[in-house]
Amino acid sequence: MAFKAIKGTKDMLPQDAYKWHYIEEEWRKICREYGFKEIRTPIFEATELFNRGIGDTTDVVQKEMYTFDDKGGKDREGKSLTLKPEGTSPTVRAFIEHNLYAEMQPTKLYYDIPCFRREQPQAGRLREFHQFGIENFGTHSMLADAEIIALGHDFLKRMGIEDIELHISSVGCRECRPVYKKALQDFLRPKYDCLCDTCKSRFDKNPMRILDCKSTEDQELVKGAPMMLDYLCDDCRKAFDDLTSQLDTIGIKYVIDPSIVRGLDYYTKTAFEFITTKIGSQGTVCGGGRYDHLIEEVGGPDMPGVGFGLGKERLLLLMDACGSDFGEDTAPQVFLAWIGDAAKSYAIKLLYELRKQGIRAEIDTRERNLKGQMKYANKVKAAFTAVIGDDEIQSGEITLKNMETGEQIRVKREDLANAL
Repeated sequence: MAFKAIKGTKDMLPQDAYKWHYIEEEWRKICREYGFKEIRTPIFEATELFNRGIGDTTDVVQKEMYTFDDKGGKDREGKSLTLKPEGTSPTVRAFIEHNLYAEMQPTKLYYDIPCFRREQPQAGRLREFHQFGIENFGTHSMLADAEIIALGHDFLKRMGIEDIELHISSVGCRECRPVYKKALQDFLRPKYDCLCDTCKSRFDKNPMRILDCKSTEDQELVKGAPMMLDYLCDDCRKAFDDLTSQLDTIGIKYVIDPSIVRGLDYYTKTAFEFITTKIGSQGTVCGGGRYDHLIEEVGGPDMPGVGFGLGKERLLLLMDACGSDFGEDTAPQVFLAWIGDAAKSYAIKLLYELRKQGIRAEIDTRERNLKGQMKYANKVKAAFTAVIGDDEIQSGEITLKNMETGEQIRVKREDLANAL
């Protein structure tokens, strides 16, 4: 039988690799410019980390996590483990475990990770997907929120994306959210029997999640519902006003969007999304916000945080739709062909000399005749070719041919790397 990739997963093929390399290199570059340092966490964590961090009323925890039992060895009990569905909770866990909170704050971290969610695959949304993310731990100042948003904004611009909007809102805090929760429950109570079973299970504990339900019937039911922005306490209102003031100062345009809920329970105050219509109805490319209690909730000190996640697959789709420049795939600088056994040995020795000097050099490992070698040189898009025979061996000079212009030059063997 012929095996195929599992539904919701996708191979990255060689002809696309340069695009991935481009965005990954640019991501690391901008994070360093903004003062963020890389962190790498394991691909799976204790399931309880996500239950406590993300929230057990979210779609991610209720429906989408890849969870399995680690049966353990003779000296330890089994444990429920989960392939990480997002990057913030594992980063918080590492921040706590390694006592990074004891260092001078803030702590500014970035990552580039695979994530796993068992959701319905669609354009740019896979069950194994890849995510850029940044986190800033240890400050309540809206300067941090503005910096996080500015990094996302600048990165998308550098990727050649113009047709995108920043939507911002506030999801309140422990002080004002209970007041809003009651108002929302009062609004939804007469419609309770018409809600889907998932939304019914959320009604008492976290009715705000109902606003984020994907059911079209439930979306109709919540039209006209009260919005969190109208119930903000003085502290949350001041924080939101500070954020908009910072964005105005930086010169980043935004839309105030009260409908933003975000899919994870740990958010407080700031919530934002970068939205496009170029890649289908699911238009959020980058989203994040503030989470002032997450570190405490998973066993750390009372310390705030703010960050975002950006899906790489969706970014690549959007860049293609916008005609963004990925640069060019890396091709060989020179292809060495040969005629005869003596020339073959000469070419092989020269090949490795060039590679040691940092030159991208290739030969035909199938050992075809000269015509076949030159055909292969065209396939791999070599910039220059050099055909080696008895004359080149005796003279110590190599003829380089520019494959684009056809121009040829003679170069001494010892000067070949510099010439290339």
